[in-house]
Amino acid sequence: MKRVLIANRGEIAARIIKTCRRLGIETVAVYSDADRDLPYLEQATVARRIGEPPAAKSYMKIDALIEAAKATGCDAVHPGYGFLSENPAFVRAVEEAGLVFIGPDAEAVRLMGDKIAARAHMKAAGVPVVPGSDHPVTTPDEAAAVADRVGYPVMLKAAAGGGGIGMVRCADREALERAFVSTQTRAKTYFGNAALFIEKAIEGGRHIEVQIFGDKSGRVIHLFERECSVQRRHQKVVEEAPAPSLSEATRRAITQAAVRAARAVRYHNAGTVEFIVDADEKFYFLEMNTRLQVEHPVTEAITGLDLVEWQVAVADGQPLSLGQDDIRPRGAAVEFRLYAEDPETFYPSPGTIEAWACPDIEGVRVDTGYAAGSPVPPFYDPMIAKVIVHAPDRAAVLQKARRFFTGMTIRGIKTNQALHLKLLSDPRFVAGQYDTSLLNRMAKEK
Repeated sequence: MKRVLIANRGEIAARIIKTCRRLGIETVAVYSDADRDLPYLEQATVARRIGEPPAAKSYMKIDALIEAAKATGCDAVHPGYGFLSENPAFVRAVEEAGLVFIGPDAEAVRLMGDKIAARAHMKAAGVPVVPGSDHPVTTPDEAAAVADRVGYPVMLKAAAGGGGIGMVRCADREALERAFVSTQTRAKTYFGNAALFIEKAIEGGRHIEVQIFGDKSGRVIHLFERECSVQRRHQKVVEEAPAPSLSEATRRAITQAAVRAARAVRYHNAGTVEFIVDADEKFYFLEMNTRLQVEHPVTEAITGLDLVEWQVAVADGQPLSLGQDDIRPRGAAVEFRLYAEDPETFYPSPGTIEAWACPDIEGVRVDTGYAAGSPVPPFYDPMIAKVIVHAPDRAAVLQKARRFFTGMTIRGIKTNQALHLKLLSDPRFVAGQYDTSLLNRMAKEK
């Protein structure tokens, strides 16, 4: 592999460039008109304009990306995360163009992208799934029948997509009927598929995910779990590894289940199996993300591995360089997502970063695609950086994180810096005793 086109932007583009440069691989960074002045473009071998600011006219244009890869002499494409990273049509287009896709094959992406089909495969593999519908619900009455069977509250979900856009919690039949049509419309608009399904809402649940990796020979291992329960609008804000307050028995069981899940779909490259864990530590499959996760650096911190390097090696046909017993976790790590958003309302805060200074603390890694003077456009996800803190134990991680966010200054845009400081003083988070309701509870306690 000699030259890779990065079909993405911002922090993840900068992060992929860093590993490729260390490996001696050239990179092509694509950009929209809104991103033409971002600093990582100078770090790439080639920077190529891909289109207008809206993602649909730039980063989501399959034909334009393939054309850019061919025109610049690339032999591979890395999708990053978001945008086209879990689009099977993009995977096929890359492969049909004679390029290597740095990720899983199109069939695995397609299968795991259909949440209903994914549930069926997991059940067949002996992986527990949340009680719910095994087929799409096409009318409010069908949805209500499933909800009556599993019991309220329920989650109404888009079969082809997740996150805050693709799911609604419904406390009773009236709420379910009220949300059905609007959720169906959003599913069609954002994911191109109006199909919905129902799952039982796990109250007071924790969001635990497992990093898995497979090679093309069929070998699959896990790289331990991550806790992702600090969320707003069903989207992650803070992630950590290892998951605090999780019994060793559950830790073993959930990582083994993730490996079974990956083997069930003959998965290769980096992937993440996500679970919801209830108060009794019963866990249920939620979904499988067929790409590199935003939070992969916490796994890198506790394992000492470079997951992008592993992605490149597996895509190149190489076997995994380590076995399960060769990998041991080291210390603890927490990732804090720094968003350009109002910390109270969570509304995006685009603008220009007028000044930005971060304290230099050993064990703190800042991944970003921005710098002082960079514009933060309104067209994309508002995350501007990830602050990854590693130390021998969790208490030391939190101490370093407090020093970092107390000493960081940023002007020109609003950020959630204050939210992270508030979180770092919350006794539930400090004790590692929290679930997905934490941020909502903190907001009500103001």
